Amino acid sequence: MQRSETNTAKDGYPTTWDLGTDTTLIRILANNAELLGDRVAMREKKLGIWQETTWLQMLDATLACAAGMESLGFGAEDVLLVLGDNRPNLYMGMLAAAMLRGYAMPVYPDATADEIRHFAQRVRVRFALAEDQEQVDKVLDLREHGLVIENIIYDEPRGLASYPNPGLVSGEKLQAIGADRLRAEPKLRNTLIERALPEGPAVFLHTSGTTGKPKGVILSHRKLLVGVRNFHRGGSCAFDESILAYLPMAWVGDFAMTIAAGITLRFTINIPERQETVLHDLREIAPTLYLAAPRSWDNMLTTIQVRMEDSTRLKKWLYDIFINSALAAERRKLEGKQPNLKERLMRPLGELLVFGPIKDQLGLTRLRNAFTGGEAIGEDTFVFYRALGVELRQLYGQTESGGYNTLQDIDEVRLHSVGRPLPGVELRISDSGEILARSESVFSGYYKQEEASREALENGWLHTGDAGYLEPDGHLVVLGRLSEVVHTAKGERYVPNYIENRLKFSPYIKDVAVLGRGRDTLAAIICIDKEPVGHWAEVRGVSYMSYADLSQKPEVHELVATAVKRVNGTLPEGLKLRHFVCLHKEFDPDDGEITRTRKLRRNVVEERYAPIIDAVYSGQKAVTMKAQITYESGEIGITERLLSVQEI
Repeated sequence: MQRSETNTAKDGYPTTWDLGTDTTLIRILANNAELLGDRVAMREKKLGIWQETTWLQMLDATLACAAGMESLGFGAEDVLLVLGDNRPNLYMGMLAAAMLRGYAMPVYPDATADEIRHFAQRVRVRFALAEDQEQVDKVLDLREHGLVIENIIYDEPRGLASYPNPGLVSGEKLQAIGADRLRAEPKLRNTLIERALPEGPAVFLHTSGTTGKPKGVILSHRKLLVGVRNFHRGGSCAFDESILAYLPMAWVGDFAMTIAAGITLRFTINIPERQETVLHDLREIAPTLYLAAPRSWDNMLTTIQVRMEDSTRLKKWLYDIFINSALAAERRKLEGKQPNLKERLMRPLGELLVFGPIKDQLGLTRLRNAFTGGEAIGEDTFVFYRALGVELRQLYGQTESGGYNTLQDIDEVRLHSVGRPLPGVELRISDSGEILARSESVFSGYYKQEEASREALENGWLHTGDAGYLEPDGHLVVLGRLSEVVHTAKGERYVPNYIENRLKFSPYIKDVAVLGRGRDTLAAIICIDKEPVGHWAEVRGVSYMSYADLSQKPEVHELVATAVKRVNGTLPEGLKLRHFVCLHKEFDPDDGEITRTRKLRRNVVEERYAPIIDAVYSGQKAVTMKAQITYESGEIGITERLLSVQEI
């Protein structure tokens, strides 16, 4: 990666450089340290104070970590199991593993012991990097079940001083071991920087596992760098962006954005104190680039709506006047028309009185590039943010392609599409309606799963497993998982996920499972979203004691029915939903009903809630449902509830 000869900022730093892919993230990090050594690479909020790490400090810490790990016996093809929330030392530990040609394998911080065991049993896990005592306990549990994890490196020492277990090493001690070795071996620094190869492993991730057990995906430095190059050339972002690193480290979106793009495009990476403080920390940072799943954008919108409900009459009046004008103007733009004169005249005043203050409260004042991905976003949510002045765009990708496939152009967004292919990406639709992708960023195959790899890769084309179609001008429309294309008893073809996503456009619906395979009509099991529904109920004087109680209130059934009828209005007659049941609990990843990224495991849901399905299709008005619940302690309990079957 070469420094640009012509683009230099006033402070002497290069403003850009070539996005070469015949290199590694480690070498780019070293280049950043050499050219931008005293610039901030990472900020972490700790005990209420933002702690800064420069590019040079980040490189030195990564080198010390790698030298220390190697001293403890970590080598090529060893696996570093990473558990915890986003932390600088965890990110640098992952880079250290890649530096040694090993596999950094992050798992979701709330993953159960059984889920972690599934990942760890397939590979040679000898090392673990844990955030704190809670995550260390999980690793020790894995040891008790026969996994040979020799060394457990921990970041936060609180509560671990009295642990007698062998192989426990603090991150501070590891850094000291590595630093001593680097001082004693002057040539080791350059050796470690050059050891990783472009085709070598950068990270070991897993697919979401919606249709079965998650599969292992090793992404090389080159694959990730090609993805970043494609993303950058597609007009997604600039060099020197400021981002908030809060997405799960086990999700490809985090590694592709925070580490791959963050190092390559030298972002300032800001890490929140805790997941619970993300919105507060977002406001303090005011990033220039922000990627969030639709649910996060929905939650932020709910926060705005709740605050406006509790506001003064004057503020409510001003909000309604200006936001309705902006929404109307944005809808005209989406239809290819221009806002009318009144809407254009109201915009500057609305920005001053309403939109600007809201964006300031949310931390969106500096936002230049805003993205959503992972699933379809609600129309109302999407239009709202664009009306607010946040140029939100949809993107589409998956773990197997390094995170990026398509992106909406900033001046050409559509509600139903995910944009055009990025530069360097080709798309086509197979005869069965599956989306196929081809790019240098596409992975080489699943870890030790040859048959699955052959099915996924054919003549250079990645079978994404998603159903969709390309519009005449190249925009991609994603309908849902191809494996979920099913038929009713009358032969009507549909994708349940497509309907489910439209139902989830309602702020009152959190999760849905659409039923109807081989049946005469469609129905749905619906999980309400407690926070907005609870607030809605409180404002209207509807009392409730629990989620289960709230879900069965007649007023809530009417609220949900309104959302269902709205979606029915967009569906053909044979695919309209005729019944729904509000579940007495949320779908829970600990119960195996959804993945850690909140994707539905349909086979689990249909098996577990078979009594509800039988009641719906046998014409019953209610059903008594017993359900198994896994508590945080690991204990299993049984709940029993009478659920009402609602007819549309």
